[in-house]
Amino acid sequence: MLKVGLVDDRYIDLDKLNGIVAGIPEVEVVFSTLSAEEAYEHIKKENVDLLIADIEMPNLSGYELADIIHSHALDIAVIFVTANSGYAVHAFELNVHDYIMKPYSRDRLVKSIERLLEKTKTAGIIGRLYIKQKNDIHIIQKKDIIFIERSGRSTTIYTKTGPIKTYQTLNELEGELRERDFLRSHRSFIINIHYVKNFSLYAKNSYIVTFDGIEEQAMITKEKVNFLQNHYF
Repeated sequence: MLKVGLVDDRYIDLDKLNGIVAGIPEVEVVFSTLSAEEAYEHIKKENVDLLIADIEMPNLSGYELADIIHSHALDIAVIFVTANSGYAVHAFELNVHDYIMKPYSRDRLVKSIERLLEKTKTAGIIGRLYIKQKNDIHIIQKKDIIFIERSGRSTTIYTKTGPIKTYQTLNELEGELRERDFLRSHRSFIINIHYVKNFSLYAKNSYIVTFDGIEEQAMITKEKVNFLQNHYF
């Protein structure tokens, strides 16, 4: 199911988006708002796969919203639906999925979303991580990773079904875990934010992280806790 957020400061345009998107199979509208600021709050708190946004809006623009998504490497596709063609070149520098000019037909938007749906289906292999050991390669689902710890010269990947050890470094694994779910919380840890249960103050600038389902714990810096609060929760 593709989770979609909609934002346009004109009610008539937002209503048109709702009418089209809500009728597409395998698509769920998780929020619909007239305010880009409100859309930003939704993005921080909810899982969103696609944002469909107007560009020119008061205060925070759709372009600025897409720039936030791009600069924080959030795993959210963007479709601009706008009456202004002047942002097209800059928009594709942000790697947006599509740039649709108003007025547009229902078919134009539906085909764009269906194209994204196909892309996400064929990219299913991206959801797996290949863990190299001396004589074996483990294939695990990224969604099953709770956290990863580097200790000495080895790395332990804690999953829902148990730990897996590898010689791969955190830097190597971090390059494979660019989804919004994962955060380099500390020089020795990568955490999956969906399993986090609690942060407990450990020292002036660090916290202990506890997780649902396992007793093992990780570390997170104060800076990264602040980042989570500002951009995820």
